[in-house]
Amino acid sequence: MHSEGISVSVSDGTPHTEAIPGAAPAAVAPRGRGPVVAALMMGMALAALDGTIVSTAVPQIVGDLGGFAVFSWLFSGYLLAVTVTLPVYGKLSDTFGRKPVLVVGVIVFLAGSVLCAFAWNMAALIAFRVVQGLGGGALQGTVQTIAADLYPLKERPKIQAKLSTVWATSAVAGPALGGLLASYADWRWIFLINVPVGAVALHLVIRYFVEPARRAPAARPRVDWAGALCIFATGALLLTALVQGGVAWPWLSTPSLALLAGSAACAALTVFVERRAAEPVIPGWVWRRRTIAAVNLALGGLGLLMVAPTVFLPTYAQSVLGLNPTAAGFVLSVMTLSWPVSAALSSRVYTRIGFRNCAITGIALAALILAVFPLLPFPGRAWQPALLMLLLGGALGLFQLPLIVGVQSTVGWAERGTTTASVLFCRQVGQSVGAALFGAIANATLAARLTHAPMPGLPGDLDSVSRALHHPASLTTDAADYLRRAVASAVDHVYVGAAIAAVLPLLVLVFLAPRRFPVLTEPGKD
Repeated sequence: MHSEGISVSVSDGTPHTEAIPGAAPAAVAPRGRGPVVAALMMGMALAALDGTIVSTAVPQIVGDLGGFAVFSWLFSGYLLAVTVTLPVYGKLSDTFGRKPVLVVGVIVFLAGSVLCAFAWNMAALIAFRVVQGLGGGALQGTVQTIAADLYPLKERPKIQAKLSTVWATSAVAGPALGGLLASYADWRWIFLINVPVGAVALHLVIRYFVEPARRAPAARPRVDWAGALCIFATGALLLTALVQGGVAWPWLSTPSLALLAGSAACAALTVFVERRAAEPVIPGWVWRRRTIAAVNLALGGLGLLMVAPTVFLPTYAQSVLGLNPTAAGFVLSVMTLSWPVSAALSSRVYTRIGFRNCAITGIALAALILAVFPLLPFPGRAWQPALLMLLLGGALGLFQLPLIVGVQSTVGWAERGTTTASVLFCRQVGQSVGAALFGAIANATLAARLTHAPMPGLPGDLDSVSRALHHPASLTTDAADYLRRAVASAVDHVYVGAAIAAVLPLLVLVFLAPRRFPVLTEPGKD
């Protein structure tokens, strides 16, 4: 990589020129961005629709293929593959360019989709979902990186808002589309529908996306395959322990302890290998630079707290408020509507007060909103949690987007893929930790309520309670009311935990993040 003079400034300071390695000009001219942006949005839609569209078809899938005891791995396997490959793809995109990584990612994702559509049993479907995830990791990280490459700092909120809109639309449309396909066609179409969308995205990327010419490096780039394998093993063992702990086996059982110990050993091996690698997958500077380290930790906290609304609110809406699945989905979807609007407007805030202060404002508001949830009346009305989720989406839009735009703007082209992947990786790990942690809190609270129940014969875990409330014929009025109150208490405790989790990124930003992000302005992007 060669060095080019680029302008360096803080978010509210005066630019001055400094040589930064790995800078690159814009990949395409502004007039040529349209087809590339369309391709990025389609690629993001593939990843965004994946979870929501599959979840609604689970009953049909299980009815056809069987495997009810392991169907959760349809989601866990995909999550594992995406999470552990994010850092690898980030480094590969910095080494060989964004375009080949994105093209390979789309092809692998589409291949996995076709294989899923022709799966003959649940084990095969889970395996093919992992293949999908291997492509999904490239989609998520590379799309975000290319978006930052295409636009200068002042225009990045526009493209990020468009990508956020894709996620919001997918959250609303995914369940409906999945339900329609599963009910009136066949569940296999939820995977085949990816093919035309991905094919168009692939065509647009190959034809219209032209990366800048870069001076060839003095030595042939070396891929740190040993480090990649170590990271994959560490992440796979850790996430398996977090996903299955307390579900497939108790937390303190031999499988959980063995997986956690194996993950710790692989993590130590990863550090050893990465310190000696010429081109490490996760270079040390990712954690030595205050800005990147602070954003990684802060967005890890975001992944942690997001488990409360996305996982437990639908259960609350159906079991406590008595809403049907569609209405329960609407209570959650209002957050995905306010989030991109707030994100699009956040540039007006952070250009005035800076990336850090804008993010602090957003996460402080989010902590307050999460803390208000347990104060809602029982059983309450649907508009009450919906209003809180609308406000939460607005607060998190002020928090997440400034951090992503800010951290991408502190590095040059040759480091942006690795930086973006590290941020997304931390958010995914935070989400996995949150699912395990808050699942344990909810089940412990529920178990305590059921232990002291005034009537016998009540179900013993959150899933069983939810099923019983959906089919209350065997429950007395008093038993059903007691169960609803128990679920409400469990979800209240989860939201208290989420409010505490929101305080963690707040402290990180206050005490670790620099007051001013050291923004780099690349040539031709001023």
